[in-house]
Amino acid sequence: MATRGITVLRGGVESVAATAAAAERAGFGTAWTPEFYTRSAIVTLARMATVTADVRLGTSIAYATGRSPLMLATEARSLDELCGGRLVLGLGTGTRRMMEDWHGLDGAAPAVRMEELVPLLRSIWRLHEEPVAHDGRFYRTHLVPTAETTAPVRPDIPVYTAGVNPRMIEVAGRVGDGLLGHPLFSRPYLEEVVRPAIDRGREKGERPDAPVELCGVLICAVHDDADLARREAAAQLAFYCAPKTYGPLLEASGFGGVGERVRAAFAAKDFAAMAAAVPDEMVDAMAAAGTAAEVRARVAQAEAEFDHVITYPPSFGLTEERCDELAAALVDELAPGRG
Repeated sequence: MATRGITVLRGGVESVAATAAAAERAGFGTAWTPEFYTRSAIVTLARMATVTADVRLGTSIAYATGRSPLMLATEARSLDELCGGRLVLGLGTGTRRMMEDWHGLDGAAPAVRMEELVPLLRSIWRLHEEPVAHDGRFYRTHLVPTAETTAPVRPDIPVYTAGVNPRMIEVAGRVGDGLLGHPLFSRPYLEEVVRPAIDRGREKGERPDAPVELCGVLICAVHDDADLARREAAAQLAFYCAPKTYGPLLEASGFGGVGERVRAAFAAKDFAAMAAAVPDEMVDAMAAAGTAAEVRARVAQAEAEFDHVITYPPSFGLTEERCDELAAALVDELAPGRG
């Protein structure tokens, strides 16, 4: 059976750390923290490390393009030390617009950029063995120790990459230890696009037998009022449908028209219309929403499709109080073994 995890987008550092601690007590295998313009994944995970002891901790994701390779490598090394070798470094680039407008970088060739970055990070983690001399398309790093250099807790920190479109998914097969899936993945997309892309990446990276853990990020909304839970999940799905980048994914899953309607509503700043544009069929295909029993059944189904399932409470358009309720409900109702 796939192990089960949890991630929380909305909330402060302390509340996310508290959820991680509660998830560990409930028997979850992993706890993750995303990154947005409101919270650092690196700082949040550092706090999570101080309140947990055994659960695997991951960034889902940290922005790879907003940090230099050296800073990213040293941050990861320090985090892995802080949590005693429990870190999974999940990296992503965000959309091209995010790369250009948020980070001020060239948004071209994000997959090639990531394929250059990940091996470079691993070289920096092995600086105690030899200097780093790298001149690439996106990065130049020449690093010779000026003092005694000790080995990190683990020179092989697992690196998971995020991907949506086929070429970006290939990155995980070429250089990664895992793929962090997208909340809009449907079962047809998983079978027809995701798995073949990982395999192509393995072949092109000349590592056909490399283990690549396939992680599904599943939006989960629990409430005694099943219809309310479904509308909360629909709103979060709409949040992810808004970028035009994800149009091909929606088309491949049979929901291209939904993406068009959501984008039109987003342009008009009509957030209620965004959620209303997401049909029940899409909620069923991409999320887990309803009563606790219904959500547990859907999560169990997802665990047959992925190597690891990361449950994710919706937050788009919800109050802070409801966000906290949803996170607590997932920990309580989806604790491994319950039901």
